Amino acid sequence: MNGEERRSSIIKRLQQSQIPISANRLAEEFSVTRQIIVADIALLRASGHPIYAGYKGYTLEASNDGLVKRIVVKHGKNEVADEFYAIVDNGGKVLDVIVEHSVYGNILVELNISSRYDADIFVSKINETGANPLSLLTEGLHIHTISVKDEESFLRIAEKLSDLGILIEVA
Repeated sequence: MNGEERRSSIIKRLQQSQIPISANRLAEEFSVTRQIIVADIALLRASGHPIYAGYKGYTLEASNDGLVKRIVVKHGKNEVADEFYAIVDNGGKVLDVIVEHSVYGNILVELNISSRYDADIFVSKINETGANPLSLLTEGLHIHTISVKDEESFLRIAEKLSDLGILIEVA
């Protein structure tokens, strides 16, 4: 199988999957190295395929029948779970996190957190590794892109984040 055939097969595989697929898993399935899969994904993205890379693996972007909005929040490491719960419990999905770094500019990392389970896994990884959330580079100030089915869901999320004292702005 050549590279073009493999990339076509990767897209088909992602279309068929309801869950993220890791680069290691794809490498095993296609009998190539993880680095080749990472390069394939980069080429597929460059050619316009909406592939998300999350902490659990790769997925194709679902068609968005709702709204995509941005929120600006500020909080410490101990409020990460509360922030995610406020979003997912009120019908939202956290697509990414963005920090505006003074040297590097905008740093965006895809998250794709759509449930308390996803949030708990994310927080567990932070705690297990001793890593800090990206937002601590900017003293807790960060932006999330979130998807919601309707304006009502978004307003509930904004209200809950405001109640928690972490909502700075709706962008």
